[in-house]
Parts: sequence; structure tokens; C-alpha cells
Amino acid sequence: MAKLSDYFDYRVDAEGNTYMAVSIRGVTLLRLPATNKGTAFTLQERIDLGIEGLLPPLITDIEEQVDRLYLAYQRQPSDLAKYQFLRAMQERSEVLFYAMLDRHLTEMVPIIYTPTIGLAVQQFSGLYRTARGLTLSADNIDHADRILDDYPWHDIRLMVVTDASAILGIGDQGMGGLAICIGKLALYTAGGGLCPFQTLPVNLDVGTNREALLEDPHYLGIRQKRLQGEPYFELVDKFVAAVKRKWPKAIIQWEDFAKNVAFDVLARYRDQIASFNDDIQGTGAVALAGLLSACRINGESLTEQTIVVAGAGAGGIGVASAIKDGLIRAGLSEAQAGQRIFVIDGRGLVVDSYTTDAYKLPLAHTPESYRDWGIAPGHVPTLQEVITHVKPSVLLGLSGVAGLFTEAMVQSMAEHHARPIVFPLSNPTANCEATPEEILAWSQGRAIVATGSPFADVVYAGKTHPIGQGNNAFIFPGLGFAAVLGECSRISDGMVAEAAYALADYVAEHYLDKGLIYPPVADLKKVSLAVATRVLGKALEEGCATRADLHQTDLEAYVSANLWQAKHLPCKYDADI
Repeated sequence: MAKLSDYFDYRVDAEGNTYMAVSIRGVTLLRLPATNKGTAFTLQERIDLGIEGLLPPLITDIEEQVDRLYLAYQRQPSDLAKYQFLRAMQERSEVLFYAMLDRHLTEMVPIIYTPTIGLAVQQFSGLYRTARGLTLSADNIDHADRILDDYPWHDIRLMVVTDASAILGIGDQGMGGLAICIGKLALYTAGGGLCPFQTLPVNLDVGTNREALLEDPHYLGIRQKRLQGEPYFELVDKFVAAVKRKWPKAIIQWEDFAKNVAFDVLARYRDQIASFNDDIQGTGAVALAGLLSACRINGESLTEQTIVVAGAGAGGIGVASAIKDGLIRAGLSEAQAGQRIFVIDGRGLVVDSYTTDAYKLPLAHTPESYRDWGIAPGHVPTLQEVITHVKPSVLLGLSGVAGLFTEAMVQSMAEHHARPIVFPLSNPTANCEATPEEILAWSQGRAIVATGSPFADVVYAGKTHPIGQGNNAFIFPGLGFAAVLGECSRISDGMVAEAAYALADYVAEHYLDKGLIYPPVADLKKVSLAVATRVLGKALEEGCATRADLHQTDLEAYVSANLWQAKHLPCKYDADI
């Protein structure tokens, strides 16, 4: 591992014990989240590091610290207040923050990620307290090399980067997008085991088209309309070039880019720097994994399904593309797979002669597909008309439109399928196409349901129906961590697909007999280990991993050995770090 920082580094002593060497003392040591252990500093450390008398006299271990802070967390009056509490913890002590998440992961993932993160993004300027990550804009992009050189962590291996043009289902959020990057990276560490001092959240502030933000006197971002076209890509080009110069081993996760640029950004840079788009590829992988599990519960194959995808943005097209690839992998031709999938956009069925969006064309139908449906010339079938005529077994929602799925739609599916598969996957909760309670009621308790945001299990007619969460956190931490460990030069479609099948196989091994199609969030670390192991193997097989020395390695043991642990290490002063 390269040196982490000028202020601290991890080292191993002569007996093989890991410790933290620090080059700072006194109150400065206590102000840096990476080095502050709070009341866990021993008496000798307090003396040696010049902090004796600066802390309460009681010396506590990390368990006592977490217990005390958890009581304070529970007293917070709202989810957003809990979010702020955890963010303040992270800015005081990184290790303590992750120790808290480790012990209360199921409870806290909805706070640091969806759905609460949506509120944090929307209220970013009002909630802002402490600097974290980087913001690059047209005003400073020509200084990108210097900005990256000045960043205090030296060995960055993974970056989550957004332009905040399409956050969750709440759209353009300008400067607020930085919060989503911070939240995603928290899951990379809490769930995936990536060292937090090797990660970097980045907001590309290219302006905003949201008038409420431009008119807000307290808005902290650039007050101009969004860059578009060549000026936009010139900025991103400069950013990518600077990253390649400074951190050539870094992986980029592109996050929450609007559909009009998301596909172009991925295509433009994926061969320049190892990168993937979570909204396109991560969402596609987690949806495919859930669909595979649902098919197994039904005792059916993927190739027997007819699928309707409502929503043709980055997520919808990503999901449809992943399922199409899965159908081809299962034995269908490309043409046959295309006939099994029907994508719906704001106009209706995506049809090649009507859509003007190039990224939709690989999944578009022709007018011949609905020639006998009685559709008037010049019109395309609506979602309801597609469901009526196609009789799909699977309905997936990625539209961001609350209430889009109706009783008539679900009842139509239930008339033709014993156990229809219905996944309203839009985030946050307020944008869900239908609630699980509604879907189960409309299908007389027969539907297999999963959602994008967390929902409680539903009791219908005396039977409890588990509601799985199709959470991208089951995919991206393991996928990204594998790319980091393999020092991958590229993240291939094969690697992303392997993440989906690894997740589906994990569920089949541990939870399918319980009727679950996704694992509980409490299993996030175990899932990420399984995903990372499989993806790293695929990366080596395809030649995407540059770590050729790993070919003869027990990959699961290697991934496990490299998991960062949230524990306080002994601290020793060394002015020469």
C-alpha cells in the first residue's frame, strides 16, 4: 500500500502488529477524523502525543464509545437529524463512525443511504457543516492537478463522481449531489471493506437548471445554468486526465448522471480509466439478480419470462439491457431476447421509428410488434395497453412516477400468471410506482414483490410476505472492491454480470427456501465478499485485472485478508512520515 497521508500511515512493527504512525500531535491530532480515537487513547498515548489533559480522564474501548453514542443517536427526533448526527460522528472519528455502522447496519443504512439521503441531498446547503471530498467546476477545473495534489489522502483507489443531474427520483440537485457520493462511499467501507482513506467523493458542479436552487440566497453551488455539449465534456475530460495523472490505479463510479449524458460519459471514459455507472450497470445487475431469484421461486427459467420495464432513463435502460444479456446468456438469440422485453418511456412503448434517443434503440420495438393491437396510426401503445396485449409475467418500475402501477395492471398480470413478479424499484419511497401492500392486495397475495427503498414485510390473508429491497448496495461495493484489489484497467460487462449472478447464487444458497429474493441488509458484508470474490475471478479470467500474481491465489481468502476493519489501532508519533 502506498503512503496514505503526510499526517498518518498504517505500519507493521517487528512483531507483526499493525499500528498507526502519526506526524501530528496535540489538538491537531484530535481534529483529524483519521487519527482521532477520542477517549480510547491510552494514558501513554496521551502523554506521547501531547493530548494529556485535553480529553476526559476516563479511558474507554471502542465498544463503550459506540454504546454511549448510540444512546445519543436514538434520542434524535427525526431521520434527517439522525443523518446529521452520523455525519458529525464521521467528521470527528472515521473509525468510530464505521464501528457504529458495523454494529447497527440494518438500522442505519436507510439513514446514510436511501431513503434519507434524498432529503440530505435536497437540503445540502442548509445542512452543510464540514468540508469533505472535492468539488470541481468551470471556475477551478484548470487547477485540477494542483487540487488533487493538495488532497490530504495520497493513495486514492476509488472515487464516486456525480454531476447531480439526476439524483434518485428527485432530479437535478446541483451542489447537493456531493451528499450522495459521501453516502455511497460509506457503504463501500461499511459493506464492502474498502479503506475509507483510499476513497474520494467528487461533485462536478456544472451548474443547475433548478430555478429554486438558483434563486436560493443560501445555495452553495455555482449559480448558472448547466453546461452542455462540448463545454461540459471539456470539463469532464480535464477531470479524468488529472485523475489518471495523479491516481492511475483509481476506479471511478459514475453516479446519478442524467440519461442524456450518462451513457455518453460511460462510453467515453470506460476505456480511458476503469469505471462503471451504478445507475445503469449496478441497477441492472441488482434487478437481474432479483429476477433470477424470483424465477427460481416460481420454478421457471428466465427465458420463459416476458418483461415490461416502465422507465427508460439510465436505470430503466440499464435494467432492460442486463436482462436482455441474461436472456442471451440463457440461450436465446439477440432477436429472441429483444422480443421478450418491452420498455416504456414517457410517451409509451419505445419504438424505433418514434424515439429520438440513440441509447434506447437497442431495446426498441418496431410498429410490427403491435400491428394487431388496434393502436391508431401515429400513436404508440401505453403501459396499460402493453400489459393487456403482451400479458407479461414481470413488471419492473424505474420511472420515478409514484402510483404508476394500477390495480388493473396487476390484476391483468395475475389473470395469466400464478405468481406475477412486480418490482417497483424507484427511489426514494415517495416515488415508488406502487406500495407492496397495494400489489399484494391487487394480486390476492400471489405477486412476488421487491422494491428499491426499504419496506416492511406485508401480512395478507394471515400470511407474511417478505419484501426484498433491490438495493444497489448488494452490487457496487463488491464490484468496486474487486476492481481495486485486481488493479483493473477496465471494468467489463462480464464483471458486472458476474456480480449479478453472484448475488443471485448467494440468495439461492442462503435465503431462497425462506421465500426471499434479496438478502437482508444485515448480510451486506457477506454478500460483498461473495460478489468481490466472483468479480475478481472474472476480471482475472478476462484480463481486466493487472494483478497477474493473483491467478494462483485463493481469491476469497485474499479478499477477506484485505477487508478494512473499524478498530482503533495503537498510535505512535513519527515526525518523518
